[in-house]
Formats: sequence, structure tokens, C-alpha cells
Amino acid sequence: MLKDIDKLEKIKKLKIEELEKLAQEVRERIIEVTSQNGGHVAPSLGATDLVIALLKVFTPPEDAIVWDVGHQSYAYKILTGRNADFDTLRQYQGISGFNNMSESKYDAFGVGHSSTSISAALGIACGKQINQETGHSIAIIGDGALTGGMSFEALNHAGHLSKDKLLVILNDNNMSISKNVGALQKYLTNMLVSRSYNALKKQVWDFSSSLPRSIRTRFIRGAQKMEESMINILVPNIIFEDLGFKYVGPVDGHNISRLIRVLNKVKYNMVGPVLLHVVTKKGKGLSIAENNSSKFHGLGPYNASSGETEKRLNQNWSISFGEKLSSLANENKKIVAITAAMSDGTGLTQFEKKYPSRFFDVGIAEQHAITFAGGLATKGIKPFVAVYSTFIQRAYDQIIHDIALQKLPLVICLDRAGLVGEDGATHHGAFDISFLLPIPNLVILTPAYETEFHEMLTFASNYQDGPIIIRYPRGTINLNNDNHTPFELGKFALLESGKRVAILSVGHALDLANQVRDKLQEDENITAELVNLRTIKPLDYAYLDTLRDRFDLVVTLEHNSRVNGIGQMISNYLSSSSTSTSTSTSVLNIGYPDNFVTHGDVHKLYQEIGFTSEALTEKILKELK
Repeated sequence: MLKDIDKLEKIKKLKIEELEKLAQEVRERIIEVTSQNGGHVAPSLGATDLVIALLKVFTPPEDAIVWDVGHQSYAYKILTGRNADFDTLRQYQGISGFNNMSESKYDAFGVGHSSTSISAALGIACGKQINQETGHSIAIIGDGALTGGMSFEALNHAGHLSKDKLLVILNDNNMSISKNVGALQKYLTNMLVSRSYNALKKQVWDFSSSLPRSIRTRFIRGAQKMEESMINILVPNIIFEDLGFKYVGPVDGHNISRLIRVLNKVKYNMVGPVLLHVVTKKGKGLSIAENNSSKFHGLGPYNASSGETEKRLNQNWSISFGEKLSSLANENKKIVAITAAMSDGTGLTQFEKKYPSRFFDVGIAEQHAITFAGGLATKGIKPFVAVYSTFIQRAYDQIIHDIALQKLPLVICLDRAGLVGEDGATHHGAFDISFLLPIPNLVILTPAYETEFHEMLTFASNYQDGPIIIRYPRGTINLNNDNHTPFELGKFALLESGKRVAILSVGHALDLANQVRDKLQEDENITAELVNLRTIKPLDYAYLDTLRDRFDLVVTLEHNSRVNGIGQMISNYLSSSSTSTSTSTSVLNIGYPDNFVTHGDVHKLYQEIGFTSEALTEKILKELK
């Protein structure tokens, strides 16, 4: 049946039992592809029935459907013309693991980060009104994403505007269906979306308009309180009513027939913004995902029968961080760990189990996490905030205003710095150096291997003169370097002396820098000087002053955008502090290109942007000539 769904009109003609069969086939397709490619398995399996009901009732792109994060939308991708390409999910030059406007006209808004859907859907609804366009605007947000403050800002604004044809669907996959979906709840839900109830409500409101103003105000307040009192007795999450939304639900998100009935009534009977509460089960249809939804939220390739994933024998940066922080916390009782709903991804699972009273998961709320850590720091606590580089972008004002300005001694550990592979442009940590460098009072450290990393964490645990940021990549961590020298703030590490060319490597770019150095030696008999820039704020200006006129070429290499990166900062310093009118030393800055890098295997991405020893050696030789 799935292969025959090449147009959305065909879904609208299917009967309930056919829709249920379609849901089963879509789940099988999701499992088939994600078991090979990896991806967000459990969230998309849980949302499959909801997707089918939505496409039965609504008609995108006329009805704009906006997903939050996009990790629940695989069924939506499959059924909106991308089934034939679904095998390329998250692969280089294949379809994205998230929603992307340039990929399909059915993706009304591009996503990848959390809590954006309601804001975008409200903007689309207002734009439709201005353009006199038809159709609903629908936001689908998970209960996890609802912990983000931006979603409540949008709810508040939408309620204030009383925007018609705006539907927010809360896909709640954390609550028990048996607890919340009973006969009474079903009755109330049917009543709230019924034509007769809403017609009666409109008549009452119309009647109130004929009353004198002073009486009308009291009448409306009394009617609202009566309605609210009734709903308060029967309905959870009355906060949505207080924000100006008509709350409907909870509804069993795996009962396609019931979902269709409720969605039809919402579509045709209700005015003003509506919040539909749908309860689903993560991993629905795959028992191993249902029983371990956390593991199957997002993972690499897996065995669809056993659930086994590829075992990684090598230590990775996140686990190394968690183990070292747990060790430090054993010695220093003031150390606490903070995460924004990413305890497993940032390596803090062990810390959470060992020190539950000193571990804080604030939900998907990076802004709150940083300022919360600042408050802790004022009381002599030593907070370590573990967050992905791509998500720290959301807390930029808090870093400047709440932390750096007040020189609060906390530590921000930036995981996933650099390209992250299959998750693509929304998740690459490509900009943190560029936007953090200008902030006064910050210390920024970039370890290249584990020994150095652990030294930095120890140093940071005792540092009291302001905030420290430590950035490190995803994946395997190198344990040591043969030329290791103990970490010292503001001092680079000279790894290899050389002539003609100096390669200044930032953090985990060291492996590539070593390869380039070897290739220059083998191909052109050039012995390059190799320097590990492990402290990029403050820089080692004493060493930088020795570069001028000592080398024909200084090469900076960083896993960050080359625009406003550390390379440009060093280049500017060398040119501005030159004592002569001209200098024989030129500077070549190598970083990520000034565009958003796509998704795919990270080694293919490196080839695309020229981050290979062959490409960089050629570039250096060209610059020398």
C-alpha cells in the first residue's frame, strides 16, 4: 500500500482499516532504513499514527505543518513524496534527518533545534492573514520541547492575538494513556470540539455584546469562570486555557479513527488558537524501542531484532569528560553538573548516578542553564555546564550579560565542537570560536587529547577569576601525545620545531596538522614547525611575537568557521603589531567555509570542504609559491 501513496489525495480516500495498515507499513519502512543509517527512531515511530491522521484531515502545503526539532517527522517525510529517497536518510547528498524548506515544499519551516515550532507557526498564520491565504497553521511540539522557554513566549503571544486557524499539537510521549484517557476525558473532549457547544458559546458571547458595558464585563468574567471551573475539575494542563488557548484532550495518539474525528472537529468547529493534547508512546511498533526509548531516541545503525548497536571500543570525549568530572567531584564537594536534557549525550550519566543531589537537568532550556549556573557560582558552588556547541548559541546573551560581565567562576564544557556528521547543518559546532572570542573575561581552552583535556578540567575546577569554556569534538579521543608538556594558561605547546612553515593547530585539528606536516616533509622536504594552540583566550602572545619574519608562512588550522575565527585574530595581531612597514611572513587561515555544511559521513564532509592532508598540503605549497 505504501508504494502506491504517491499523492496526498490517496491518503484521504483510505478507510480506517487501510490507514491502520498504512501506519504499520510506514513503521516498517522507518525501521528498515534507520537500522541501516541510524537516526531518531523512537520519536518518529511514536508519531506515525498522528501523521497519518493529520494528512487525512489537513492538506499541506495549503495547511502549513511545522515540526519542532523534526526528529518526529520521518513518517511525514515518507508520506509527502520522499519515500523513494528515504534510503538516503542522513546520508551525504541524501535527505536530511530534520525538516528542510529547500528539500520539500511540504516542509513549512526548517528545524533542528527545540521549541521553535509555535513561534514559526504563529508567524505563518499571521502571514497567511496578511496575504489573505486560506489554510491552517499547525505546530507539532513534543513534551520535551515544551520545557524550552521560547515555546511559552509563543503560546503567550498566540493567546494574546487570539489567532484563528492556529493549532498546536502537544505530542506527549511521557504520560500514561490509561491514566489520562478515560470515558470522562473522552466525553469532555467531544464536548469542547463539538459544533453545538461552540455554537452555544458564540451565542452567549454575541448576547453579551448587547449588554451595557459595565454589565457585559461582569457577565463575560462570570461565564469564563464557570467554564474554567468545569474544565479545571476534569482537564489537566489548564495553563493553556489561561494563556488563551482552547485546550482539547488528552487524546490517544495511536487511535487513528479518534484522532481523525477530533481533528475534523477542531478544523471545522473551533475558532481561536487550539491546543490539542495527544498522548503517544515512543518507539510504538518496535518493542525494543518501546522498552528503551532513551537509547532509541537517536542512535547509529542497529540490529532491528536485538537492538544491538555497533560497539565502540575506543574512549570518546563525552565519556572521558564524565569520568574525569566524577573523579573531581569526589575530591571537591562544591562541584555540580548541569545539563539541558542531554545527560547521556554529554557523558554525565555516571555523575548523575553518583551524585544525584549535585546533578541538575534543567530540560531543554540552555538560557536558564547558564544563568542558573551563575546563581550557583555566587554561592561558592563550582558549576560545570555540559552542552553541545550548536546549542550554546541559544544562550549567548546569558554568557555575556549574566556570566562574563560579572566574572562568575563557572565552567562551560562545549561538546560536539566541529562537524558532527549525519545530523548536519543544524547541529554542526562550526561557530562557537567566532562568537565567543570577542567576549571579555572569558577563558577559552581547546584540548587536543585526553591528558591535556583532564589537566584543563582540573585547572578549571580550581579557577576563581571568571568563566572558562572548554571545547571538544564528538567521537574518539586520543589518549596522549608523545611531546606532551603540562598545561599552562596562556601558553601554547611547541610540539615540533621547524623552518619556513609554522602550523598553528587548534584543539582536535592536531591529527590533521600532523598529517599535513608529514606530507610536507615527504613531498617537498619542508620541515614545518607544529604548535598546539590549546589556550586561545588568552593567546600566547610571547610565542606569536617570535613568528614574524622567522617563517615564510604561518598556517592556522581550526575546526570552526574561518570567518572571525582564531586564525583571523592571529593574522590581525601579526599584521597590526609588525614593527616594520612590511613583513616577509604571510598568514594562511584554514577553517570551515563561509556557508552551512551539509549532512553526511564526516569524512566525506571533510573532503567536500578541503579538510584533508592532500588538499591542505597543496594549498600551503601554492601559498608558498
